[in-house]
Formats: sequence, C-alpha cells, structure tokens
Amino acid sequence: MAKEVDLPQLADRKIAVIGAGSWGTAIAVLLAKKGFSVSLWARDEKFAAEARSVHHNPRYLKGVSFPENIEVSSDTAGVLKDAEVVVLVVPSHGTRDVVRRLRNCMDVSSIIVSLTKGIEIDTHMRMSEVIASELPSKFYEKIAVISGPNHAEEVSRNIPSTTVVSAHNKEVALKLQDVFMTPYFRVYTNPDIVGVELGGATKNIIALATGMSDGLGYGDNTRAALMTRGLAEMTRLGLSMGAQPLTFAGLSGMGDLIATCTSHYSRNRNTGEKIAKGMTIEEVAGQTRMVAEGVKTTKAVYDLAKKRDVEMPITKAVYQVLYEGKDPRDCVSDLMLRGAKDELKAFGY
Repeated sequence: MAKEVDLPQLADRKIAVIGAGSWGTAIAVLLAKKGFSVSLWARDEKFAAEARSVHHNPRYLKGVSFPENIEVSSDTAGVLKDAEVVVLVVPSHGTRDVVRRLRNCMDVSSIIVSLTKGIEIDTHMRMSEVIASELPSKFYEKIAVISGPNHAEEVSRNIPSTTVVSAHNKEVALKLQDVFMTPYFRVYTNPDIVGVELGGATKNIIALATGMSDGLGYGDNTRAALMTRGLAEMTRLGLSMGAQPLTFAGLSGMGDLIATCTSHYSRNRNTGEKIAKGMTIEEVAGQTRMVAEGVKTTKAVYDLAKKRDVEMPITKAVYQVLYEGKDPRDCVSDLMLRGAKDELKAFGY
C-alpha cells in the first residue's frame, strides 16, 4: 500500500514551471488559462525581462500570448516561493544541475513533476531517478512524470491532446491529473512510471531513424517498419527493467512514437532527416536553439542495452550514424539483411 502523503489543496493556486523553452512555455500558458498563478523560470534574466516586456516567448514559442497570471523570472527563490507544484521542463542533460540549484529553495510540501523525456548518459537514470537522487528522501513520494504525444505548438493553441501522468504515489498522480486536465488536454494516469518514462525517451531514437529514412528518400513502408520494429525494441528494453508491456501500447509509448516519427514539429525526426542529407549534429544544432533529446538519449540507451544484454538493432544503427560516422544507407542494408526472426518472439515475450 502506498504511503499517505500530505498534499496541498492548491488554495492559492500557485505553480512554478522550471524551464522557458517551447514545452515549458506551452504548459505555463495551459496552467495559467486554467486559473493558476504561474511563475515561469528562465535561466537568463535578459531573456526573462524580454518575455515580460512582450508578453510572449520571443525565442521558442512566438505568437502565443501570455495570460496576465504568468510571471517570468530568473529568481529561483521567488519562483519557488509558495509553489505547490513544481514542473520541471529542462533538457535531460541539464536536469541534475537544475535540481541541485533548486533544492535549497524547495518547499517540502511541493509536488515535483518532470515533463522531460530522456535518459542521463553517465548514470543511465530516468529523470524521476535523477530528481530523487538530488533531493532528500522525504520528496520521493511526491515525484511524478508526465509524458505523451504533446507538441508544444499544438497544446499552446488548444488543439485537443492527451497525455499520461505517473507517480510513485497514486494520490499524487490523481492530484496532478486534476491540475493539468482541461477541455483540450486530457490526462490519464498509469502507475508504471518506468514504462512511461522509457517510452517517452526511447521513441526519440526511433524518430531520428525515421527522419534519416525520410532524408534518404525512402517511403511509407520503411517508416512504418522502423516505427513498428522500434516499438518492439522499446518494449524489450522496458520489460528488462520491470516495465509493463501494455504501457508501450499506450500514449507514452505508441502514441508518442507516432507523433514524433511523423510530425513536422518533431525536432528528432527533423534532425535525423538533416543528418541523412549530409549535415553534422553540430550543424543541425547551430540552426536552432531547440534540443533534439534523441541525440544524447541514443548514447545512453545504446550503452544501457549493452549492459542489460537487450537487442536493439535500430538504436544501434542510429548510434553508429551519430557517433561512429556510419553511412545511414549502410545501416539500412544491415537492418534488412539481419537473420530471420519470429515477429512475436522479437517483442521479448
């Protein structure tokens, strides 16, 4: 039985959103429209001042106006003061440092929810594990994650979307479901926090692969094959780590995979396409301030799969392109010429 947790009643309705990228901004706008007082934290005070002045995010989400109840600031203590929910929306490689920066200002009553999809390279930790490792144990029961097919560009425009919240404690998940649910943002709960996080992280690798396929001029058949077999290897890794297989058939698995592998909004798919057309990772990164989480996640998951002896051929191929300079066309040939397999056994059952 889960521990009872003393949860805030959101009486003064303040939420802190840590990270003023496109997704953090979209979530801040969603929560502000619902009526919460939202403090949006930006690392750079110059950028925070500009956003306050123009009442929108001029770098990452242009054209989406801020409601009056959003305050943008780089003052960590001020943003966290009286915040009953702290929403972390920072790149996976920066999550640990940001949590260290926040922890001395965190109120013990705050719920902490991560919207970041990634795996830490050095430790192979999921984001909820990174957060838990940097905070006192009394915070553990109040750590949660949200993941799903949620492009910031669409959520910020009230386009109907769905997502999943998972937490160590069921009561926390239900509270967050109530906090985030709106008429155009439907929130489901799922107790499988391992599967929810792994789905959100690993689908970015498959999106890189489908982008490479598109960049090489291959068609719908190839993309469908990569997505389907990608889902199989995502599930295999999840099963090896104690996740539930049905989670990967849900919103944080297959749902997010479909959106990320097919959308023109997808940074990972777009990055893969540009790499297949001859650009380097550095050149792609130089064209945008946005982070393609799949690039770093590929290395983390490739190492994790080797450590756990899990077969992930598409992940291996993407790793070879990104980190070993292999030609994407050669990777396609290698994948097509692999030994014959039974489809259901290949899922890891």
